[in-house]
Amino acid sequence: MLLGLSLFYVGAVLILNGLWMLGRISDREISIINLFAGGLTLLVSLKLAFGEGADRTSVKAAALSLLFSFTYLWVAFNRLTDADGRGLGWFSLFVAITAVPVAVDTLSTASSIGDWWLGASWAAWSVLWLLFFLMLALHKPIVRLTAGMAIGQGIFTGWLPGYLLLTGVLR
Repeated sequence: MLLGLSLFYVGAVLILNGLWMLGRISDREISIINLFAGGLTLLVSLKLAFGEGADRTSVKAAALSLLFSFTYLWVAFNRLTDADGRGLGWFSLFVAITAVPVAVDTLSTASSIGDWWLGASWAAWSVLWLLFFLMLALHKPIVRLTAGMAIGQGIFTGWLPGYLLLTGVLR
């Protein structure tokens, strides 16, 4: 259920961040969902890493989930402080590179539709974080592309699968 909870709000924050990049939401207002999603995924990660029954698998899941947490918290910080985002851009490159072997490992051991979806999602997230790097650190003019990618991934890698996990349609 923690995966469904996390994905549901990852979907929300990706969709809303995409709308923000398109100018549909103000800088100050976008901070709220980023603080919430970053805080929520941080709490889930802490439970996975340090909660009862924590093991190698749950600690790995926590480490990977924290990539999301820090991204959203950093977006909120940047919007609240008017930071230019270059640091977040370089962090996004780190995350994009990290997500590639996660995608490859997940796809190479996939034995179910859920495993294939998760591997493909990691590959998609890697591309999205790469776009954030290009846009924020290198100042490439790809805001509309990045926004569209964030909205699409918010729907198909976050909100929809999160909802289906929460409702028990997916297990």
